[in-house]
Amino acid sequence: MAEITIYNSLKCRLETIDFEFTDKNTTWFDDDENDQDIYMITDVFGGLLIREYGYNYPVWFDGISRDTIRYSKHKAFSLKAGYTKSS
Repeated sequence: MAEITIYNSLKCRLETIDFEFTDKNTTWFDDDENDQDIYMITDVFGGLLIREYGYNYPVWFDGISRDTIRYSKHKAFSLKAGYTKSS
């Protein structure tokens, strides 16, 4: 179990959660070029957690899964970028 701080996009606030990242619930990407590249996507608490390589907090989106975005790093990036522009 790891305790991490995430940004909950549904509640628009930071939260601390306890969660275990495994191969069954997480897809990692290792082809980074900059800090905004997607490092991992994780199915957690009925939503999707998207984490970048940099120091930004991972962002959690309700009602979306890795399967919904077809395990795509590019779709995760678009989802996160779209949210960032609208906030």
